[in-house]
Amino acid sequence: MSGFVGVVVSDQWLHSQFTQVELRGLHSNFVSASNESGKATLGNLPPVMCKLKALKDILSADDISRILSESATDATQEIDFESFLRLYLDLQGRATAKLGNTKLKTSSSFLKARTTTIRHNISESEKTSYVAHINNFLREDKFLKDFLPIDPSGNALFELVKGGVVLCKLINVAVPGTIDERAINTKKVLNPWETNENHTLCLNSAKAIGCTVVNIGTQDLVEARPHLVVGLISQIIKIQLLADLNLKKTPQLVELVEDSKDVEELIGLSPEKVLLKWMNFHLKKAGYTKQVNNFSSDLKDGEAYAHLLNALAPEHGTTNTLDTKDPTERANLIIEQAEKLDCKRYVTPQDIVEGSPNLNLAFVAQIFQHRNGLSVDTKKISFAEMMEDDDQTSREERCFRLWINSLGTDTYINNLFDSVRTGWVLLEVLDKIAPGSVNWKQATKPPIKMPFRKVENCNQVIRIGKELNFSLVNVAGNDIVQGNKKLILAFLWQLMRFTMLQLLKNLRFHAQGKEITDADILNWANKKVKSAGRKSQIDSFKDKSLSNGMFFLDLLSAVEPRVVNWSVVTKGETDEDKKLNATYTISVARKLGCSIFLLPEDIIEVNQKMILTLTASIMYWSLQHKADTPETIPEEDIAASDESPAAPNDGENASS
Repeated sequence: MSGFVGVVVSDQWLHSQFTQVELRGLHSNFVSASNESGKATLGNLPPVMCKLKALKDILSADDISRILSESATDATQEIDFESFLRLYLDLQGRATAKLGNTKLKTSSSFLKARTTTIRHNISESEKTSYVAHINNFLREDKFLKDFLPIDPSGNALFELVKGGVVLCKLINVAVPGTIDERAINTKKVLNPWETNENHTLCLNSAKAIGCTVVNIGTQDLVEARPHLVVGLISQIIKIQLLADLNLKKTPQLVELVEDSKDVEELIGLSPEKVLLKWMNFHLKKAGYTKQVNNFSSDLKDGEAYAHLLNALAPEHGTTNTLDTKDPTERANLIIEQAEKLDCKRYVTPQDIVEGSPNLNLAFVAQIFQHRNGLSVDTKKISFAEMMEDDDQTSREERCFRLWINSLGTDTYINNLFDSVRTGWVLLEVLDKIAPGSVNWKQATKPPIKMPFRKVENCNQVIRIGKELNFSLVNVAGNDIVQGNKKLILAFLWQLMRFTMLQLLKNLRFHAQGKEITDADILNWANKKVKSAGRKSQIDSFKDKSLSNGMFFLDLLSAVEPRVVNWSVVTKGETDEDKKLNATYTISVARKLGCSIFLLPEDIIEVNQKMILTLTASIMYWSLQHKADTPETIPEEDIAASDESPAAPNDGENASS
């Protein structure tokens, strides 16, 4: 598969400063400013570099021109890509200094020598804790037991990560069933393609459980770059530890609030904030007067921990912890007390004293898992359950939420319906998929106190949607502000569909610039399967025969014959076999390189929207990697598809 070989930088130190995703983006920008010789002149760089993410809105083109003139007076001087990278690092340092109101006195030296920059350090304490977590949860794994336990003191973790198996297994520990393990390549010795497949499966699955992997590429995992590996593992473990901090999993959390309005607010909180709310709830009951607002400085002295553990486990309560004046000794007593609740050591006394936010979060979450101290008020719990969405709405909310988070917008959302009501998140998404469409001067960033500002944001969202030809009859910005779930889901579906079709359009070179339609995707899929000698065909994306998963496995095999292991595929005749095929299909598609967010149930129940996203994602991968020619979808088929009943029109998309 293509994509395994990344952007190569001969200077190893310079190479180590960037992820492969960053290198690809920077190389693309460098190429846009380069001449036929493959080099760029200094005079051409400022307009390009001022638009780079780390420099945008901080250093202008004039600022960059002035900086360049400090060390090079000739604007026609040519530089290569590595010099471009050194310049970028230097400018990044200046931008950081400017934000911190610090003036750098050193002149630009990118043409003469290496430029210093912030090195990517990792916390050895965090690494040790995460290694212990992996050793604990994966010690019985049939494949990994030969490699465990990992020694936290060396580089054994990073060597093991290079094969891709351990991260895939860890994702399944965090969210069971995410990856069909039949899709993981688990040989003792993997070739480069198999390794790359594992890492591709890992990254696409990590996105599908809520990890942010925008700046991580497969090559970064092949090289096991420590700061990226530890960061990804931290996210996966965090998702596992916070999985129960919502009303669906733990309805007893409703005890933390007083009335229905507060319940709505609780539903919209991130798991971390729910955990803090839970901690403060018990601390207040225990008579502790201070408010804990974070998992670092507010926990350093250990007092909050001591009061919390005494309140939750009075049978192990002691005054010694609070009587102790030495913070390290107190922290040690706290850990000993927690171990009596069977809480494994995520933190050391030093981690508490130093206020390690990630490890303190993990420690508090584990205490919650073992002893949450909440009562079972059936009346309140029944009320909380009434506020839950139906299964279909919940699945669509999950899909769109994960998709938005995968785009790399500045705002990470935990609850879709609550997060979009200010309009800001939707404007960020629109700016991603239709650059330049948002008038940011007319937008207000949260927190927003004045309700009409939210309406203004949402009105702009609707206006842009109409400009993109979305079906928004009788839909107003206030519908989003009011949290109309049906209309929000309908809008987001059109947004996702528009994004898919634009991506496909940009890769196609079909006659007369015709738009890609749903019917084009359907025709492409049928022809692709037929060309591979397979017999399965579908009439539409609502075809009930899709429920057994066979058509998609045929399609995946057609675009990449080696990706499907037919020996593990079932006939799809029973409900259990359909579930197995659907789960395998999703993992194989992710392994291939498809970024998808549907669930096996969406295939089994033939959810038309999700079926379309899956097919379009496979088509996109095929067009990207196999250089499909225009003949793959003959011109006459495109013309005919304009009136095909197989594709729902925009109005149906909006209301379905």
